[in-house]
Amino acid sequence: MSSPINFARLKDLSKERYRKRNSLCEADENILNKKLKKEAMTDTSQKRPNFSALSNPNGVSKNSTIVNAKPGSAKKLVIKNFKEKPKLPENYQEQTWDKLKEAVIAIQTSKSIGYSLEELYQAVENMCNHKMASQLYTKLNELTEMHVKANIEQFLTESMDRIIFLKKMNECWLAHCRQMIMIRSIFLYLDRTYVLQNPTIHSIWDMGLDLFGHHIILNQLVQTRTVEGLLLLIERERRGDTVDRTLLKSLLRMLSDLQIYREAFETKFLAATERLYAAEGQTMMQETDVPEYLAHVDGRLAEENERLLHYLDPTTKWPLVHTVERQLLSEHLTSILQKGMDSLLEGNRIHDLSLMYSLFSRVKNGLTELCLNFNAFIKKKGRTIVIDPEKDKTMVQELLDFKDKMDNVVITCFHKNEKFTNSLKEAFEYFINQRANKPAELIAKFVDSKLRAGNKEATEEELEKLLDKIMVLFRFIHGKDVFEAFYKKDLAKRLLVGKSASVDAEKSMLSKLKQECGGGFTSKLEGMFKDMELSKDINIAFRQYVANLRNPPAPSTDLTVNILTMGYWPTYPVVEVTPPAEMVHHQDVFNKFYLGKHGGRKLQWQPTLGHCVLRAVFPMGKKELQVSLFQALVLLLFNDVDELSLEEIGTATGIEDGELRRTLQSLACGKARVLQKMPRGRDVEDNDRFLFNKEFTNKLFRIKINQIQMKETTEEQKATEERVFQDRQYQIDAAIVRIMKMRKALGHNLLISELYNQLKFPVKPADLKKRIESLIDRDYMERDKDNPNQYNYVA
Repeated sequence: MSSPINFARLKDLSKERYRKRNSLCEADENILNKKLKKEAMTDTSQKRPNFSALSNPNGVSKNSTIVNAKPGSAKKLVIKNFKEKPKLPENYQEQTWDKLKEAVIAIQTSKSIGYSLEELYQAVENMCNHKMASQLYTKLNELTEMHVKANIEQFLTESMDRIIFLKKMNECWLAHCRQMIMIRSIFLYLDRTYVLQNPTIHSIWDMGLDLFGHHIILNQLVQTRTVEGLLLLIERERRGDTVDRTLLKSLLRMLSDLQIYREAFETKFLAATERLYAAEGQTMMQETDVPEYLAHVDGRLAEENERLLHYLDPTTKWPLVHTVERQLLSEHLTSILQKGMDSLLEGNRIHDLSLMYSLFSRVKNGLTELCLNFNAFIKKKGRTIVIDPEKDKTMVQELLDFKDKMDNVVITCFHKNEKFTNSLKEAFEYFINQRANKPAELIAKFVDSKLRAGNKEATEEELEKLLDKIMVLFRFIHGKDVFEAFYKKDLAKRLLVGKSASVDAEKSMLSKLKQECGGGFTSKLEGMFKDMELSKDINIAFRQYVANLRNPPAPSTDLTVNILTMGYWPTYPVVEVTPPAEMVHHQDVFNKFYLGKHGGRKLQWQPTLGHCVLRAVFPMGKKELQVSLFQALVLLLFNDVDELSLEEIGTATGIEDGELRRTLQSLACGKARVLQKMPRGRDVEDNDRFLFNKEFTNKLFRIKINQIQMKETTEEQKATEERVFQDRQYQIDAAIVRIMKMRKALGHNLLISELYNQLKFPVKPADLKKRIESLIDRDYMERDKDNPNQYNYVA
């Protein structure tokens, strides 16, 4: 056996030899001409054909006579025709073919060739030029076919191992390719002339492929063994074994070159792939959890892409990947989502969610199903946060954390997909309104807790970011008027008691609300800030007024008054108390001052909103007590006496009984016990007596004594909700009248539809019907006499 032949080098050599052919032919021609001249001199009687004509088909002789007409004149070339056409030697065709046949057989049997490639190439060219190309092609075809047929026997042995069979087949194929490349380099002239002029016949290379395919690969037994062997190797590789990828690549290229890749191999390969992954998908879905299953699918897809890269034909890519995706993903979409979607989202498994999104984006309806399950999870999880009354204290913070978590999933895992972003918003809007009014109330209170003085949890930048997040929740709320009512009440407390942490933060929140809901929503809130600014100027003017009085109030008492416009502020109940004479004198002076400047106005004092700073002298030292007005009224009584009963304190101050009990409880039962209760206990009873605490001590000089607030879930909360309800009744009435005034006549269903479009808060059809009946009773509109379902506007 000869050593392996470098195909690329053979191709280069054949091109190089072809380029040198003309020069070689010319040299042979010159030698032949010299030989003919010599023979002509020795035997002039015998004429021999001039074989130089073989390379000069136009009959031009290189022997020419040069005639000089005149010295210095141009030389003329005289060309004479042959007296007789040149003839080929006898048996030239047979002798030449024998030489070529011998060379072809030497190539096929891996033996050395007895002739130079240039000589063989010239022989082929000469035969083609003398119209022997057809016979030459036929004989070459027969010779090649005979050799290919002789190779089939080695593949029909029954007991041959599949891997050995594939290696033999690969060796035979590579040897055949090497042989056809060398044969084609010899018969190149035939390939470039005769074959090109006859489109019905194969090129020499294609002829070799056709014969190999027809006599070897198209043999049913050989083809079956080859394909089964290939499938066996791929199956082993899929199980994790190491296989010879070079062997796979070579044999699959063979099938592609022979143009039987699809029908002989690909169909069976895809069927085997489908069976494998169908069984694997069913088994793994039952035995593994979702993250492990997703990682397995991703690994399988990567493996199949590697096979495409290393040995499979590129045309197999789409059906192969589609088969894997269908069997491992499409068939199990619902199972994957039901089994693991909630746990991945609950556990914030970012990597696994990213992988799930990546894999589901590959299959039809994958992202749609993923989005639906994402939406369902948010609604279910969010509803558990909102509906449970036990979570009211932490509801807003939980909602903010949940929103941050889901936003991060959409951005990081779902690549900010607009479908998922919109689904997230829709889900939040759905579940946050499942419990009417309460989320709006709690969000308003949460804002109050963050804007109140003493909140040191966050810097200004962090507080600003938090307010932005709260505004996102606010956008989802339908009952924004509920938020407004509670926010306004809490803002009033912060402004009046001076508990606002930052004026900038307050105005920033107000700006956000205005941008979101418009100027009408925040006009009253802005009016509250305006009142506080005006009150500062009024207090400065009042102090100047007091300084110029002949009989000013006692200098030991300093009065600061906030003038509130009733329409801007929450409605507070009118409470009558009995303040000390000194305090009453201050109020009278302020009334005279203010009404003197603003005639026609009416001042109504609100003792529930007042607060004082009292200077107290205890045996253990002096203190300043920061208290409410009710606490101040009680403490001032102990300037004259050391002990008082509950009844006596109530009579002296005029404070309502429930409020009085809470006030005394804060003074005698809280942390800063400036009074003592007899008998001891946490609740104030009817027969209790109260004493000035001479043993009171505290590290601080200024002590804030917090008022014990009545639980807001009772009276105050109900009052706020009632105000919201009344405001809504007015808004519904106004909307109905506005619509009817414009339309004049309108059917019931159309009117209800118009109202739903105009009203910004949730409302039931029964409530709308009640308001329509109320307006009919008040003669704003009437039912049509002919059609009871139609209303007419009464001008």
